[in-house]
Amino acid sequence: MTTAGPGSVPPVAAAQPGLPREVYVLGVVGGCVMLGLGLILPVLPVYAATFGAGPAQVGALVALFALTRLAAGPFCGRLGARFGERRVLVVGLLLCAVSSALMAFAGSYGQLLVFRGLGGVGSVLFSVSALTTLLAVAPADQRGRAGAVFEAGFLLGGICGPALGGLLALIALSAPFLAYAVLLLGAAALTSAVLRTGRTAGAEPGRDVVRLPVLLRDRRYRVACLAALAQGWVLFGLRGALVPAVVVAWRHDVTWVGWAFTASAVVQALLIVPAGRFVDRAGRPPAMVAGTGVAAAAITAMVFVDGYAWLVVLLCLYAAGSALLNAAPVALVGDVVAGRAGSGVAVFSMCTDVGAVVGPVVVGVVAERVGVPAAFGSGAALLVVAFVASWTLTTARPTRRS
Repeated sequence: MTTAGPGSVPPVAAAQPGLPREVYVLGVVGGCVMLGLGLILPVLPVYAATFGAGPAQVGALVALFALTRLAAGPFCGRLGARFGERRVLVVGLLLCAVSSALMAFAGSYGQLLVFRGLGGVGSVLFSVSALTTLLAVAPADQRGRAGAVFEAGFLLGGICGPALGGLLALIALSAPFLAYAVLLLGAAALTSAVLRTGRTAGAEPGRDVVRLPVLLRDRRYRVACLAALAQGWVLFGLRGALVPAVVVAWRHDVTWVGWAFTASAVVQALLIVPAGRFVDRAGRPPAMVAGTGVAAAAITAMVFVDGYAWLVVLLCLYAAGSALLNAAPVALVGDVVAGRAGSGVAVFSMCTDVGAVVGPVVVGVVAERVGVPAAFGSGAALLVVAFVASWTLTTARPTRRS
């Protein structure tokens, strides 16, 4: 086997074996988490309004989740290293479960804020620990596929969640929150019973935990973090905050927004596993270039779009690029940290959270003061920068094992 140097890709086997069982367990757990989020997110604004919350207060409730994720992120690596990733993962799931159950019985808007913030802490504990575990158990030449399977669970949960949440809300507005808590308790039980973290196929022998200053000097890590920042900005700022406003401004109701998001989610779900295979077989740099290039082209074209049909087409095109960007940066980070725990995974995750927190605010201000095309241009510019940075990665042809 040939050792991968900086900017290179790990060896690729001629006939790749199946992924470790732990990868599929993490995918199922991630699917439960995203299914639950999908249950409550459409109901959250309506539920908050029953406590007298206006649009600004609803926005604060949504933003608080991302802010607490961002605030707790720096501590996740240390907690995982000290107590073990599985324990931290289970604690994160249980915190989210308690948060959701408490929200179902909240008596005021202030209590909603506190309980929602608790959920953000649990969410980041889960996501960082799960990703660290994934990179530890997945062999180096399967990290792309492993990342794709992990993200596929989130995508499937995200597709099914909103529709189920709407049905549960017909029973009671608190019902989706209780259902989410039950799902999370089940996911925690599954993790405790089935997930074993002793297996570390992805951890390269002879490699210690890579410290953050060393990671930041590695171009692969910086490019992966830049792509994560751009993804958070586009997904939460442009897609989540701006696209619904644009569709409504075209005199369509919010159901049209749902159909557009569903179409793009289906495209991404169909492409995510093939994208993971491409990352492993073609290499990280080609996948990064393709993913950022397609995503940048789609968002750039949105600057000029003026109709719903074209918007849906471009959202689906962006989803195709995003499928690669869900797998390739994760694989890059796994290569750099050598599949070991540490602060590297937490900082990478925080880059997405920074985009999710800052993106909606900046996009909203730009759209209001300059115009919607300029707001779309902000996301396009970030993706173009990520595209150019991806070109700087040294490309090496995959080496086959003998």
